Amino acid sequence: MRFISRSGTMTVAVGAGLSLAVLPTGSASAAEDIQVRCNDIPGLVDAIDQANTSGARITLAPRCTYTLTTPDNPDDGLPEITGEVTISGNGSTIRRDPDATEDFRIFHVVSGGTLTLKSLTVSGGVSSGSGGGALNEQGTLNLDDATFKDNLADTGGGVSNDGGQLSLDRTKVERNTATSFGGGVLNTSDGTTTMKHGSLFKNRALTSNGGGFENQLGTASLESVSIRGNTGIEGGGVRNVNNSTLNLKSTTLKDNIAVRGGGLSNFSSPLGTATATLVDSLVTRNTAITAGGGIDNQAGQVTLTNTKVIDNTPDNCAPEGSVPGCTNPTAAMDAPPTQKLQPGDDIKDPE
Repeated sequence: MRFISRSGTMTVAVGAGLSLAVLPTGSASAAEDIQVRCNDIPGLVDAIDQANTSGARITLAPRCTYTLTTPDNPDDGLPEITGEVTISGNGSTIRRDPDATEDFRIFHVVSGGTLTLKSLTVSGGVSSGSGGGALNEQGTLNLDDATFKDNLADTGGGVSNDGGQLSLDRTKVERNTATSFGGGVLNTSDGTTTMKHGSLFKNRALTSNGGGFENQLGTASLESVSIRGNTGIEGGGVRNVNNSTLNLKSTTLKDNIAVRGGGLSNFSSPLGTATATLVDSLVTRNTAITAGGGIDNQAGQVTLTNTKVIDNTPDNCAPEGSVPGCTNPTAAMDAPPTQKLQPGDDIKDPE
């Protein structure tokens, strides 16, 4: 067996029956593990460069905060992911320094690259483009027991999946902001996203749509996910638009707010029909300013199977009858009691 300890630019290898040897950077094989000391940013950068080539696994110090003060390249805090890279965080955080003078996202997966993050928090990333925490651009991004929080971008405040494969397992996406659309997660350009046993919580799309999740020309499947407290113009919780396919199973949309479609906005366009299927799910206590408190279905197809859409404001579904199986309560008002006036009676306003 070999144990690889990463510290700066040198790798130390110790093997049973072998003398101590100092090996040059880049000598690790795919089976080896690169240990990165707490907040050793040069060591982390070097480890990613090595893993891009060798496939070596990277392990961070437990419960440590790694603070990036400057970007590795003009847009990204860390080197682009071009190979197969796995980072085990052990409950640690990688963040952009709040006092950093330059804007940069944290991770960027390019075409052909694969990044797997385990037990890691990613926060504070800022991008004038897409993906404040991470941009997956036609690559593969796997998030396992991860947290993306307090990131900011024009689109895809937390994570942007642009034509790639995105998997979120037991992952929290919370308090991220998009100045345009996709406050928490953006799935676009034929991208595929699967999310299980996680949450989209208090994300915001400031001037556009999809506060928690924006599915735009993509396919998204969410199972056992809590989508709560997100805000946007259309689709406070989720917006599904432009020939996209959305599948929700055992998922709750609750306490989301939008102008239209507080819980879900399903919007077809000349690009194609938006299709949403909700199975064993709950849409409740969402609020729209105008219509579609629970679901706003604009010329799309929404199918409810064993799913409740209840107690939303000002209605459950709009337009009326556009979502089979979804009904809006009728609030019948009692007529005021009649009173026969006698000559000489004063007419008084009711108190």
